Amino acid sequence: MKSELVVLLAVMVVVSSAGRIARDTKYTTKYDNINVDEILRSDRLVKNYFDCLVDKGPCTAEGSELKKNIPDALQNGCTKCSEKQKEQAERVIRHLIDKKPDLWSQLEAKWDPSGDYKKKYEAEYKKKGINV
Repeated sequence: MKSELVVLLAVMVVVSSAGRIARDTKYTTKYDNINVDEILRSDRLVKNYFDCLVDKGPCTAEGSELKKNIPDALQNGCTKCSEKQKEQAERVIRHLIDKKPDLWSQLEAKWDPSGDYKKKYEAEYKKKGINV
């Protein structure tokens, strides 16, 4: 559940975790085959997605979809995410927390200013070995 929260929070970079709601039950899976590791290896791509998510730069179509779905995913524990999206989100979250903590803290400030989601998903984070 926690990775779902971050899934879409951090998922930002994980364009694959973005998407429109198909039949109002799941997010689209059309971005699920994006190579997230390749994105994470590129500081430029990470920065572009980050800037989109924090309203500091333009968004790609994928970034816009992700940004649109983050509030719902955080609120509902990413119940509309595919398993692939959850896995990718977790990879992105781990990367941001471990290698880009400054970006992670800015994402938290933008998408979870009260810290409610962090508290809500903290136990799940710990189970997966993610220290937030």
